[in-house]
Amino acid sequence: MKKDKIIFWTTTGIIFLFEGLMPALTSQSELAKEGIRHLGYPEYFGAALAVCKVLGSLVITVPQFPNRFKEWAYAGLGIELIFAAISHAAVDGFNGHTIFPLVFFGILANSYIFFHKLNTNNK
Repeated sequence: MKKDKIIFWTTTGIIFLFEGLMPALTSQSELAKEGIRHLGYPEYFGAALAVCKVLGSLVITVPQFPNRFKEWAYAGLGIELIFAAISHAAVDGFNGHTIFPLVFFGILANSYIFFHKLNTNNK
């Protein structure tokens, strides 16, 4: 049980840092805006994406949110990461920018798996 909690909080913390905190702090930087333009998306999409990433990562991190919200947040973050990889592959070919979101998808998947393990053990 203790190992499961450590894995859950470690993976969830990583997701919170990279999907919540970083977009909140950097989404309006010129580098972030250029990245969105480079992929062919309008600038407002970057702002909307940052808001959704921050909200989703908060929902999966804060224990007081209902599990139904957490399920939707995991789904939304997962879809976002898959489409980030697809966008990078379509524009730049298969490279590090394509792999990076897939690595975080794996971390998110582990967080999701251990979220369910902990909730099953608590019932």
